[in-house]
Amino acid sequence: MTTNTPIRILIVGCGNMGASHAQAYHKMPEFEICGLVARGKSKEALNEKMGSNYPLFSDYDEALALSKPDAVCISTYPDTHEDFALKALEAGYHIFIEKPLADSIEGCEKIVDAAKATGKKVVVGYILRHHPSWIRFIEESQNLGKPLVMRMNLNQQSQGFMWDVHRNLMKSLSPIVDCGVHYIDVMCQMTRSKPVSVSAIGARLSEDVAEDNYNYGQLQIRFEDGSVGWYEAGWGPMISETAFFVKDVFGPKGSVSIVAKDAGASGKSDDVDSHTKTESIRVHHAEIDDKNNFTKPDTWIDMTDEPGHQELCDREQAYFLKAILEDVDLTDHLDDAVNSLKIAFACDESVKTGQIVLL
Repeated sequence: MTTNTPIRILIVGCGNMGASHAQAYHKMPEFEICGLVARGKSKEALNEKMGSNYPLFSDYDEALALSKPDAVCISTYPDTHEDFALKALEAGYHIFIEKPLADSIEGCEKIVDAAKATGKKVVVGYILRHHPSWIRFIEESQNLGKPLVMRMNLNQQSQGFMWDVHRNLMKSLSPIVDCGVHYIDVMCQMTRSKPVSVSAIGARLSEDVAEDNYNYGQLQIRFEDGSVGWYEAGWGPMISETAFFVKDVFGPKGSVSIVAKDAGASGKSDDVDSHTKTESIRVHHAEIDDKNNFTKPDTWIDMTDEPGHQELCDREQAYFLKAILEDVDLTDHLDDAVNSLKIAFACDESVKTGQIVLL
């Protein structure tokens, strides 16, 4: 397959992320959308938004059989990922799949094994790995010495449509699993050390949340090199917007912080375009003189020209294209996806048992 022959891509799930990925494919001559799949009316809305007339399907199996794709983009709820991915791989199609890879470790491993057996590419939607500002944030953190202290959260005061989305997500996963995999992945990149234990707490703050789940959670991770990290995530109309956007790391030599005054402002907590913004990075230098005064002023790294959410999705699909055309080895990519989810599920276990979980 070459770029002279467009890759036929089937879009499964036409909501927030599915719509963004579809718009990326729509603009790329290397791809040809061969169908939009969704149970509700989001597929019609997406066709209208793109000014297109792509074939529409309500049933995934029918779409796979009739659209004859080369690749499938899966952006549905996590409890469908394993089934949809395995069917696509067994049919011989490459996959781009939103995180988490599946809603269980067993499901993840089945998908990875199927990818190896079929030789097809599976790219997981870790959007922060394609963000130049987050790449820089991670790089700067590695100049701080060891151990690191990593503090991050993404609380979302959701209402209307987004509360519907979050309630549906919580039918299969908690916020610290669904969102946490991103930031656990970031922490693992920052420390480049093995996580050894996790502990976590959670609270069920709404009757709309299943009795065995929770819509607020906070996790703590200990790493082999002495580094520690915490992550906090809450969803719902009751969530506070005070300090909902914290992205901060410090070590013996100083600290690095994302300072997003606009993205971290009131009313932005459930705005998907704000979740990846950095705007600026503040680097604090810990060196002091013989009078204990700092010897260097803080350094500000301006990131105001950073890519927006749609451009990041475009970059993800450019990577997917590269993986297919250049036969990129995705072993490490998939190992990292499974590893971050294992840690997130261990945190979920800690919430439900009240125990520290050794990894």
